[in-house]
Amino acid sequence: MINTTSRRKIEHLKLCAESPVESRGVSAGFEDVSLIHRALPELNMDELDLSVDFLGKRMQAPFLIASITGGHPDTIPVNAALAAAAEELGVGIGVGSQRAAIDDPAQEDSFRIVRDEAPNTFVYGNVGAAQIRQYGVEGVEKLIEMIDADALAIHLNFLQEAIQPEGDRDATGCLDMIAEICSTLKTPVIVKETGAGISREDALLLQKAGVSAIDVGGVGGTSWAGVEVYRAKESRDSVSERLGELFWDFGIPTVASLIESRVSLPIIATGGVRTGLDIAKSIVLGASAASAALPFVGPSLEGKKSVVSVLSCMLNEFRAAMFLCGCANIQALHNAPVVVTGWTLEYLEQRGFDVKDYSLPKNTL
Repeated sequence: MINTTSRRKIEHLKLCAESPVESRGVSAGFEDVSLIHRALPELNMDELDLSVDFLGKRMQAPFLIASITGGHPDTIPVNAALAAAAEELGVGIGVGSQRAAIDDPAQEDSFRIVRDEAPNTFVYGNVGAAQIRQYGVEGVEKLIEMIDADALAIHLNFLQEAIQPEGDRDATGCLDMIAEICSTLKTPVIVKETGAGISREDALLLQKAGVSAIDVGGVGGTSWAGVEVYRAKESRDSVSERLGELFWDFGIPTVASLIESRVSLPIIATGGVRTGLDIAKSIVLGASAASAALPFVGPSLEGKKSVVSVLSCMLNEFRAAMFLCGCANIQALHNAPVVVTGWTLEYLEQRGFDVKDYSLPKNTL
């Protein structure tokens, strides 16, 4: 018998595949970011080095397929396709929330398949901040062992929890538990938002708690408030539907959150990353890697070949962006100049951030 958590996982997957769930009135902010074109790149585009070391693991490009699914028998082929594509192209991958496997050990195979199909890939596990108090360090260690994870992501999805009728709205004690897990585990811990962004205030708290990396998960991609609107409509829950509609685009857009989160930690840029140009802009702005989920949901239902096709296209775009910026490798891209304008600049100025120096090559500062 499929439990409530497992049933919710397959509902979420189908809604993301079949319904418009992206932010509606707020973008990720990439249109406000301009890379500086180099008319004389003096490089061979086919010889660029896209590889990067991330949390102790080598990847062929600074990109991860973000957490999508798991926890239901029907998600096994989906995760198999995603993981096999990640393995083939040498990028990282995260699993969906492993809560379903804790509630029902019969669902563990839907997560284990990721490591089976991607034995050499950077793979991260995933659990909600609302659940870590219940599972404790021992429970979290089991999640890591389940998929031989290279890192563990603790996701912050309190916007979604606030809207779900079955949501966990008690956010007390999460930061202390994150700090305890970080101080106990040998495995790196990533804290990731799921669509509402990370502020400077929270980035500093997470740095002090000892996390290994921050995934900003900003506004501009999938809106989990929006996903819950569709679920609420199906169950005729007018209260949750109204909440979801009101908070559909709530939070900090990805580009702004990326700059807000620039503390002394690796950053993953997630939320509305749809092209290789978005990946390049993220790296120039300080991200160690970028990630995306929604572009791979539909292809994953078709199989590995479709996922490889979409992912290859994004990586080819990323290579072209590096070439046109005159960057032979990822370190050079980190040092490349960029201009931030529009709404994003106005937001950052009001928040007290000075982005003028971004427009100059870093090695001349």
